[in-house]
Amino acid sequence: MNIDDLKNAWNEDIFENTPEISTEQSHKINLPLERMRRNMRMEFWFTVAIFIFSFSVIAVCDAPFKFKFYFDVLIASMLIVTAFFFSKFFKLYREMSNPVMKTADALRDLLLQLNLNKQYYLSFCLAFVPFLVCELIIVIECIPRQEPLSDLRIAVILISTLVAGLFALYFFGQWWFERLYGKHITKIEKLVQELDH
Repeated sequence: MNIDDLKNAWNEDIFENTPEISTEQSHKINLPLERMRRNMRMEFWFTVAIFIFSFSVIAVCDAPFKFKFYFDVLIASMLIVTAFFFSKFFKLYREMSNPVMKTADALRDLLLQLNLNKQYYLSFCLAFVPFLVCELIIVIECIPRQEPLSDLRIAVILISTLVAGLFALYFFGQWWFERLYGKHITKIEKLVQELDH
């Protein structure tokens, strides 16, 4: 048997074991994908608006230079973290925008990427906990008080904010992801199960 015969035998085995996606199934896939793309666009522009609003509020607020500078640096750092995660989401967005899904394997690959992006999404939400703590430290240190806070009170405030922030951001991230993307991913998972049977 020569190389060409081996290639042909290999390709025949692959195409026999990989079911094709029908036109009807392709329409079922495109509807949830289009909704996810729309939600991704909405979320991107919403995030851009939040950063513009945050920088604007800091610019116009009447606060000491040090306070404004610290918050500007913190928001700029948050912007860098957000840009990193949005680059991952944008890669998925591009792949969803140009679906070449003729086989069940391509659909399984897309499903794997969607589930991987769920982990990115939760990591993105949890990445903001240190920023929350830093914001609190800036507020505690820079806002003058008639009576200074005790060390114990500062420690309790910071630790409770850290713990509450972790849980709140994790559960909010889970809920938000399910609301915007999870139900659509479930539809694609059902379609993959149909193709497997």
